[in-house]
Amino acid sequence: MDFIPKDIAEYVDLHTEDEPLLLQELSQETWQKVLAPRMLSGHFQGRLLSLLSKLVRPVNILEIGTYTGYATLCMAEGLAKNGFIYTIDHNEELQSLQQKYFQKSGYASQIKTYLGEALDIIKDLNTSFDLVFIDADKENYSNYFNAVVDKVSTGGIIISDNVLWSGKVLHPATEKDIDTKALQQYNELLKADKRVETIILPIRDGLTVSRKKIV
Repeated sequence: MDFIPKDIAEYVDLHTEDEPLLLQELSQETWQKVLAPRMLSGHFQGRLLSLLSKLVRPVNILEIGTYTGYATLCMAEGLAKNGFIYTIDHNEELQSLQQKYFQKSGYASQIKTYLGEALDIIKDLNTSFDLVFIDADKENYSNYFNAVVDKVSTGGIIISDNVLWSGKVLHPATEKDIDTKALQQYNELLKADKRVETIILPIRDGLTVSRKKIV
């Protein structure tokens, strides 16, 4: 679902910073070879992730949901010189494609990849994060937030993807529609949680930016 008219979206893409050539290659290979390529962040959202990362200048980034590594590389552009991005995914089949582009990027030494269940891995990460990107199974969004929020540094940013879910969050979820119900609950959770200040951006499939408050 597009939340802005197609001609406006095309204009926005045209007047947004160009996608680096390596990311163009990764995008093309993802669309050619990988199931559900629409999961890719893509040009506009990727440049937004890059810019937010550069503004935060994070020492440590946590990404929940690596997919083919496009967003990983976008956020890595903003890492501090001594920084690392910890990225988690459960799909072993995508590892070779991820590593191919991580090695070509120049950020390989700063990317720590984890394969397995995110909640178990997060529990064992004794690290404070300046930037978190949640883009994995929607059913666990609230669980992911609760698992990471105390690990986010004061003033740090949590970005959550797909929070508008093609507009399905506007309507009561059926009993079988677990993902829509989970995202509705997640959006309410972020709105109510006094530890963060949150804004939803109606771009792509909805992107939330939450900032950990200074208390």
